Amino acid sequence: MKRSRALGLSLAVCATLATAACGGAPEEAGPAGGPVTITVNGLPPATDDYNRAVFEENVKAFEARYPDYRIDAKEGFMDPQTFSAKIAGGQLEDVFYVYLTDAQNLIAKRQVSDVSAYLAEFPVTKDYKPGLMKVFSDAAGKVYGLPDDNYSLGLLYNRRLYEKAGLDPAKPPLTWAEVRENAKRLAALGDGVVGYGDYSKSNTGGWHFTAEIYSIGGDVAVKDATGAWRSAFNSDLGRQVLQQLKDMRWTDDTMGRRQLLEYDDLVKLMAAGKLGQQIGSTGDLTNTVTRFKGTYEDYGMGPIPGGLGTLGGGSGYMFKAGLSPEKIRAGLAWLTFKKNPDRIAADNEKAAAKGLPVGLPEPNVWTGDSERKQLDATRKHATIPTENFAPFAEALGRIPVKLEPPNAQQVYAALDTVMQKVLTDRDADVARLLADAEKQVDQILATVR
Repeated sequence: MKRSRALGLSLAVCATLATAACGGAPEEAGPAGGPVTITVNGLPPATDDYNRAVFEENVKAFEARYPDYRIDAKEGFMDPQTFSAKIAGGQLEDVFYVYLTDAQNLIAKRQVSDVSAYLAEFPVTKDYKPGLMKVFSDAAGKVYGLPDDNYSLGLLYNRRLYEKAGLDPAKPPLTWAEVRENAKRLAALGDGVVGYGDYSKSNTGGWHFTAEIYSIGGDVAVKDATGAWRSAFNSDLGRQVLQQLKDMRWTDDTMGRRQLLEYDDLVKLMAAGKLGQQIGSTGDLTNTVTRFKGTYEDYGMGPIPGGLGTLGGGSGYMFKAGLSPEKIRAGLAWLTFKKNPDRIAADNEKAAAKGLPVGLPEPNVWTGDSERKQLDATRKHATIPTENFAPFAEALGRIPVKLEPPNAQQVYAALDTVMQKVLTDRDADVARLLADAEKQVDQILATVR
């Protein structure tokens, strides 16, 4: 659940308009019978001037390099409200955007094309992280898509408030007990400062509950011996997460009296200097700065407290079932053209020249030499104080990233109720809330195939 997808794109993704050859994409032309046209989505709306122009220039550069391929681009990414109807009606684009959590379901339903036989023609695909490629592969190792981006959650905090509260902004808390103690000192500043903020509305509460139980080694959903999914959060670890939130809200009074918060609420509080700590991603930082006039100098980011796991997600592109070999090749050429490690340095240089942020510690999709190119280009062209986010960046490789549960949005909606009760009712019964949610989520997971 990457809430900042559309908004963060204009700053976190800054593609160049270069037309030079791009790291391993094939040189051969299309078929002799004429241009191959593929439909793709991901075209930014006309209201997003910068990214729209970048996308259109990338299409122009691609078609200049591959005169026998044509791109018919459609606006939008993946709308969960219409996706199922579009795929059932055969209306999806040839190459279409998906969240990582949807890939396996599409493979199981045979709604996507196997592209394995063509990957050798695009050597850069060997540098994708194996874990991400596994998301787009079946049990036999056949591949049906490519990753585009990924992210994981950590602890965002206000460095200025840390300093005022006598906390070291270079040393974010590594345990939930430390988060709780820091929240007390932050809230003691008064003037409406919230020590720790959390969500409980519009599926964001369930999203953060998932992140928090992952962080201490728990799960929201697991597969049993038969391969069926069942809930796993009605456990000692689930109770631990909720009890700490309840204690912070009612015993410590460090979470603020205004509750039923959703995505923008915490972003606004952080930007206004009224929130000390929250769980979030680098996309949240971007939104705090670009939408609500915060400054990167004021914020820090550390690994998720607990450190036993972090909720991660991301996206990629898959290929509609029944595509011809020519269209599959055209699609792979497009994907490896627009996202390629050989373009990162130029991307970052152009972004820096436009005053866009370069240097946020986004988890990347690459390994090996491709990853080195990304890291080197980021260091060279950084425009933000990267040391503020170094604790998060340094932990990226050692904290396991866990994906969202199946039917994530429905699961999150059910868990929203649990978070709402704990944060709005002093007498909330944590055990009963989890037991009731377990029944509801088990029904949701029973539909997963």
